[in-house]
Amino acid sequence: MEITAFNFTLSESFLIASSLTLLSLSLALLIPRSKSPKANLTVHSSTSTASTSKTRTCRCCCSCIGEAGSDNSKDSDTSEKYVNGGGAAEDMVVDKHTGASMMEQLVPEITTHALSYLDYPSLCRLSMTNSLMRKAANDDNAWKALYHKDFTLEQGSVTPIIGWKAYYAVTRAIVNVNTEFFNIIRERSLQAMSQLWLNSDYVKCTHASGENFSGYNAVLQSWQFAFNWEQGLDFQVRDVRARVLTGMAWVTMKMYVVEMDNGPFNVTNVFEFHDGRWYMVHHHSSLMIIDAEVDQQIMHA
Repeated sequence: MEITAFNFTLSESFLIASSLTLLSLSLALLIPRSKSPKANLTVHSSTSTASTSKTRTCRCCCSCIGEAGSDNSKDSDTSEKYVNGGGAAEDMVVDKHTGASMMEQLVPEITTHALSYLDYPSLCRLSMTNSLMRKAANDDNAWKALYHKDFTLEQGSVTPIIGWKAYYAVTRAIVNVNTEFFNIIRERSLQAMSQLWLNSDYVKCTHASGENFSGYNAVLQSWQFAFNWEQGLDFQVRDVRARVLTGMAWVTMKMYVVEMDNGPFNVTNVFEFHDGRWYMVHHHSSLMIIDAEVDQQIMHA
């Protein structure tokens, strides 16, 4: 009876010891696996003077965007930025704030040459787009080039006190008034002609016939007589040249009459600025008399 109890106790102790042994072996096998590091992408190399750590950066589009403190961390940050979809937009914002526009990058000579291809309305519209375009469109050299293209090169040595942009605007205003004068002649409108001339005693008008009229009333009577002539004139105006001073301007041109083959009329118009608008104060038209036939044509004109 005592031997049986002893054997039972011995068997139980043996089983407990065996179980503990197996458990210890299992823990011994599991612990090294749990502590084993992941694949290390860092390679260390030492020199005689200092220990330098070189890091190889993963360039894949995964979660490992390089190691902190690596030499290629900038590339890794860039990769992460583009993976997240914000790289292109951020670069564009940086270019807008730090980079110059295409117009600013051009040298002034090229900018002036490019703007010279625009006409007067287009250049004015360009100046209203933004501050950079306004600065470029208001450049004095651009308006000087536009003036010489639209009007004349005779005033290349002139430097207007008011600037070329303002000088261009006032010259265009004078040319428009001068064009209105010839449109009135075509339409034979005495009322429009009376509004064009300055109501003053010193205004003068010399017609191609050689007759000279002085004073506002006499000038209008001469135009009334010309408009009452049954036969109208078909003419063209060419070689218009304008010169503007403070409060005064004159325009020279040549008028070609279709019915007359002898040559053009030389015409000069003088304007004065009063009460915010331009008025005509002098008109002169002349033609070189060659023979009596031409003289008779001038009288009809």
